[in-house]
Amino acid sequence: MISCDRCSGRAVIFQKYSGKHLCAHHFEEDVHRKVKEVLRTYRILGKPCRIAVAVSGGKDSTSLLLILHSLFSYREDVELVAVSIDEGIEGYRSRTLAAASAVAEKLGVEHVVERLDENFGVTTDLMASQGHPQGPCSFCGVLRKGLLNKTARELSADVIATGHNLDDEAQTVMLNYLKGDVDRLYRLRPKRALKGMVPRIKPLRRVPEKEMGIYAIVHKIPIETAACPYISRAMRQEVKDLLNEIEAKHPGTKYSIMRGFEKILELQPPGSYEVIACTRCGEPSSDGICASCRLLDQIRAEQSL
Repeated sequence: MISCDRCSGRAVIFQKYSGKHLCAHHFEEDVHRKVKEVLRTYRILGKPCRIAVAVSGGKDSTSLLLILHSLFSYREDVELVAVSIDEGIEGYRSRTLAAASAVAEKLGVEHVVERLDENFGVTTDLMASQGHPQGPCSFCGVLRKGLLNKTARELSADVIATGHNLDDEAQTVMLNYLKGDVDRLYRLRPKRALKGMVPRIKPLRRVPEKEMGIYAIVHKIPIETAACPYISRAMRQEVKDLLNEIEAKHPGTKYSIMRGFEKILELQPPGSYEVIACTRCGEPSSDGICASCRLLDQIRAEQSL
């Protein structure tokens, strides 16, 4: 048996980047420490707050709900509400929603579910069947984010907490590097307070994906492990595989990517990202027509052919 480097307990993980073996107790302590460090940067720990937790039913978002409940359950001035978006993926989303609902019910947290078909008249399955060059993930991502923001705003949430982990964040940064999209890199700055947009926070952004999986196992969280059937079509999957290969050879690479990204944010030129109301639906946009309405126009045009 390999012992924890901090006590005599049985180790449940070896962190290559830190060189430490940790038992279940000290592993949880380490994860919570990282989460609290991130939350401090958002400056929400010391004031009343209603947090909309985006919960898909996967290991990351479900574990996030458990972690936030653990950290804030003693605070009467902090309220959690779980929000799930049903994108309409046959044979997949219903199972993940069941997992999300089970955890929310166990914790006594309100769980709100919104559907793409009820709000936009489309589903991810429909978008996938139309064979768009950019793939269904591009459409699904925009509509899901827009509906999540609208739902959180209607719930009077102060922030939206998403389950993006270190791997997700490093992948996003690398994707924008590869696409040469500097403007979008700057938009990744945490907690952008823009008109009509509920600020987003990512408490797990310093926790590796592998550790979130172990956290879910250690806490026996009922999660759905099946991957979205459309993920293989996304460029993100290629970037994920590449970064995992590099991380295996050079532990700590993902943390290095994020440190470099944070330095780039410090170089952001003056000026602000202007937001105005969409002339069609009233949701936030940059030029009068929001991304969701543009995508819906494209989808409807395809349907009419």
